[in-house]
Amino acid sequence: MKIKNILIFLLLSLVIAFSGFVLVNGFSAGNVNISPIKDNLKQGLDLKGGVYVVYEAQTDKKGEELNKVMEQTLEVFTKRINGMGLTEPLIVREGQNRIRIELPGVKDAAEALKAIGKTAQLKFEKEDGTVVVTGSNVTKSDVVFDSQTNQPVVAIGFDSEGTKAFSDATKELAPTRGRIVIKLDGEVISAPSVNTHIANGNATITGGFDVEGASELANLIRAGALPVDFKEVQTSTITATLGVDALNKSIEGAKVGIGLVLLFMIIYYKIPGFVAGIALSAYTMIILATFAGLHVTITLPGIAALILSVGMAVDANVIIFERIKEELRNGKTIRSSIESGFSKALSTIIDSNITTFISGLVLYNFGTGPIKGFAITLMIGIVASLFTAVFVTKILLRSLAHSNIIKSKKLFGM
Repeated sequence: MKIKNILIFLLLSLVIAFSGFVLVNGFSAGNVNISPIKDNLKQGLDLKGGVYVVYEAQTDKKGEELNKVMEQTLEVFTKRINGMGLTEPLIVREGQNRIRIELPGVKDAAEALKAIGKTAQLKFEKEDGTVVVTGSNVTKSDVVFDSQTNQPVVAIGFDSEGTKAFSDATKELAPTRGRIVIKLDGEVISAPSVNTHIANGNATITGGFDVEGASELANLIRAGALPVDFKEVQTSTITATLGVDALNKSIEGAKVGIGLVLLFMIIYYKIPGFVAGIALSAYTMIILATFAGLHVTITLPGIAALILSVGMAVDANVIIFERIKEELRNGKTIRSSIESGFSKALSTIIDSNITTFISGLVLYNFGTGPIKGFAITLMIGIVASLFTAVFVTKILLRSLAHSNIIKSKKLFGM
């Protein structure tokens, strides 16, 4: 029994140590190839450098009408930015009438802002390039269902000028089933065949769409005709050098802070403090592996949340260790004190972490940009800290107690 518990402690400690080595340095053996964790973590704008801009819609539209305008604009911005070949852009609605765009890794900020901020150009052309109508002639673009096939199609309508031009073009193209090429910002988004002469200014684009595909096309066509201007209300450029410096300083600060905390735990709580250090190592690895697996973007506020959650994990250990010391003072054995201490501390730890987790949910739901990153990191950290404080620490301490290596209560900081 004694040897078994010693082996459990050593095996778990070795697994944690080996996992940490693999996360930091990577691992390769046969068909198994694990890259270092730093290669799999996404860095946010404040760490990687780049540019962000906030646009505000200059419109009196409200409610559902405003929502439609914002959704259409998001479609255009997304398509335009994806066409720039940028990695990991963030394009989100901020508030009611603003859109926030973050472009990590952008080198030419002025060119990027010029490209994403220009007015959308929607054109309906013949295959020879002749422009038939433009987005300014479009009066509607909606998803409807074909009465015969019950398939989603895109119904578009034109103003009087567009109706005449479109009528002339379809009259010419219908006999040969020629195509009308629809372009947004010079990129072809659809090229339907003309099956019949359309004289009333109402056309239907078919093509085996699903609802999502038809909605996307309808939004893009509407966006080219939007009479809504967007004003640039906030812009910031962060150089890659500044981002690297901020990351390095944050990491150094985290190392010093965590190191001091662990030193205090070992000095004050002796063996339990040492065990807490092992558990916190497991906690850090769980956090980083989760970030990589979920493709969480690391930001400076996220690093702050990580450090905060480390403090919360230590706080949980402090509550447990103090409970254990109370039981020892009451004359209980080391084994029973550990079991009783964890049992009595559990409800307090869960209650305090649940309230913080709820705060994280609120921040995530109502926050934007870096605040969301802070909230995600905080919530993941809370779950990981509960696991390591309640389970990992307990297994390690219990195995030591049952091995009879720890016989003096002074080794618990008494």
